[in-house]
Amino acid sequence: MKKHNFYAGPSILSQYTINNTAEAIRNFAGTGLSILEVSHRSKEFTAVIDEAQQLVKELLEIPEGYQVLFLGGGASMQFCMVPFNLLNKKAAYIDTGTWASNAIKEAKLFGEVDVVASSADKNYTYIPKNYTVPADADYFHFTTNNTIYGTETRHDPDLNVPLVADMSSDIFSRPVDVSKYDVIYAGAQKNLAPSGVTIVIVKESALGHVERPIPTMLDYRTHVKKGSMFNTPPVLPIYSALQTLKYYKELGGIRAMERLDLAKAELLYEAIDSSKMFAGTVNPEDRSIMNVCFVMKPEYAELEKEFLELATSKGIVGIKGHRSVGGFRASLYNALPIESVKVLVDAMNEFEKKH
Repeated sequence: MKKHNFYAGPSILSQYTINNTAEAIRNFAGTGLSILEVSHRSKEFTAVIDEAQQLVKELLEIPEGYQVLFLGGGASMQFCMVPFNLLNKKAAYIDTGTWASNAIKEAKLFGEVDVVASSADKNYTYIPKNYTVPADADYFHFTTNNTIYGTETRHDPDLNVPLVADMSSDIFSRPVDVSKYDVIYAGAQKNLAPSGVTIVIVKESALGHVERPIPTMLDYRTHVKKGSMFNTPPVLPIYSALQTLKYYKELGGIRAMERLDLAKAELLYEAIDSSKMFAGTVNPEDRSIMNVCFVMKPEYAELEKEFLELATSKGIVGIKGHRSVGGFRASLYNALPIESVKVLVDAMNEFEKKH
C-alpha cells in the first residue's frame, strides 16, 4: 500500500533525494566507496558542499556579504549560537510557540531579552500584531513557522533592526528578502534533508561586535573561515540536501514550490472549513501552509480514534496532533505530493458521511 507521509519531522523526502542518496551510499561519485565512508576533505565531497552552498544562494537569491554554513547540533544549537555571536546589549524576541520560547530561554543567558509580544495567552493559536521592537535592540528574533501549533509568518517583517529567524519548518517554501536578516537558520529535517545538519545563512558584517569570548566551535567566524569544514561535517545529510536543492531547481525554484504549497494548504483548509465534523485550531489569517492543525468538533470528539484508524487503513501516517494541541496535524512539506492531500480530504469526507 502506498504511504502518505504527514509526519512533522523528520518528514517526507522526495524520491529524487532518496534514490540519489541511496545510490551514493552504495557508490559515491564513481569512487567505488560509500558516501558513508569517504573523507569529507576528498575532492568529491568538497564538490558536494560547494555546490550545495551555491544552490542555496541561487534559490534564495542571497546577496553578497552572506555565507551559507552547514553545521551540526540542530536548530536548537542556534538558540545559543545566535546570542553568543550577536547579542551585545539587548535583543528582542517574540514568543509564538515552543521553539520560540526555548530560544528566548537560551538568549537570556547572554544578556537582556525584551519579549515584545506573546501568544501564550491563547495557547499560541495566533501571531501577535502591532507590537513595538525597541530601536536599540541588536536584533529581532522570530520563529517563522510553529510546527506544533500551526501558525506561520509568511513575510519578512519591516523593522528598524536586523532580523534573525528560525525557518526550520518553512525554509524554501517562499521567497525571502535575505538582505533584512543577520542570521537565518533551519534544521534540515523538514524541507531539506535527513536530520543531522542545520543550514545557517549569516551576514558577515554582523559578526565580531560582541565583547565576550566565544568558544571556537560556537563562533560563526570559525565556520565561515573554514567553509563549514572546521570539524567533520554531517556528510550524509549534506549530500541529501544537495539532492533536494537540485530537485527544487528542476521544479522551477522557490516560487514554484510556493505555488504548490499554497495549493495543498488551500485544498485541506477548504475541507476543514466546510466540514460539520472537523474544525481548525488557529486564527485563520495566521494559518501555516506547512503544518495544518485541526480537531474534531466537541460533539464528535469521541470519534477521534476511529478516524485515525480509518486514515491508517488508507496508508495515511503521521497525522496525530502534538500532545500540546491534540487532534490532528497534517504536515504539508515541499516533498509531499498534492495527491496525498487529496487522499486525506477524501478520508475526511468519507468519515463525515458515515457519521
